[in-house]
Amino acid sequence: MFMINKFQFLIIVFTFFIFKFGFSQPEVPVEKWKNKTILLVGAHPDDDYQSHGTLALLNKNSNKIFILTLTTGNVGTKDLTISKNDLSIIRRKEQLEAMKVLGLTEKQYINLGYDDGRLEFANREEIIGKIVYYIRKIKPDILMSFDPGFNYQVWHKSDHRASAYLTADAVRAAEWHLMYEGQIIHQNLKAYAVPEFLFYGGNIDDKNTDVDISGFSELKILSGSKYISQFSSSGWNKYLGSDLDKYPDGEKEKVFNRLKNRIKYYNGKPIERFRYYKGMPDGMGREKRD
Repeated sequence: MFMINKFQFLIIVFTFFIFKFGFSQPEVPVEKWKNKTILLVGAHPDDDYQSHGTLALLNKNSNKIFILTLTTGNVGTKDLTISKNDLSIIRRKEQLEAMKVLGLTEKQYINLGYDDGRLEFANREEIIGKIVYYIRKIKPDILMSFDPGFNYQVWHKSDHRASAYLTADAVRAAEWHLMYEGQIIHQNLKAYAVPEFLFYGGNIDDKNTDVDISGFSELKILSGSKYISQFSSSGWNKYLGSDLDKYPDGEKEKVFNRLKNRIKYYNGKPIERFRYYKGMPDGMGREKRD
């Protein structure tokens, strides 16, 4: 029977740890990022919520943050009295109020205006071109998006899946000067290669980076409370406006408790988990498997 000593065992464990985590984590911890430009791409107003603790931290540390949302979120309600147009207005207002809690302004928010629930049926070339435009214009040091890798999104919500893949394709296109070349010829933009990525919403086993949001978890809860049409059971079924105090049966307390219970902890500290990736876009969805 093959036997290994304690020293050999430690070498094997260390090698596995480095392969699995060491080369795939940021050289500088996210908590210490400063003066970077960050672009977060999501499908709906509120998709960025799962990263709100990190965004609040990054904003405090003098990073420039932009949020790009692909749809207006004009379908997500069970309230039969609300029209698509009305809901799109409500969702935008909620998004801006949530961003305000984080210290972000309307100038840092971009919405492409597509219909909720129909990204997979929209014009892919057009959407990718628009994302490419903002990548080239903003030139993010870090791009955050739904995780397109390791097949997680195949079975996930259709808009989240579409957002992940559309963003990945846009990242690839943005670095080639002959892709969407009109932006370069007529709009004075340049091809741009995104150097680093922070993916949210993927499989828990694929995440390799924990961000300590101590000091920011309360801000995350408060920002989440602004999404009344989405995170309030009462607001989801019968929207009564943007003031939680006007909702019956202690709904405000229920919303805050629900958001508080969503906070993840590790070693007693509140965290948000991501998959960090650095390298060529073509490798963002690859990992060696047994």
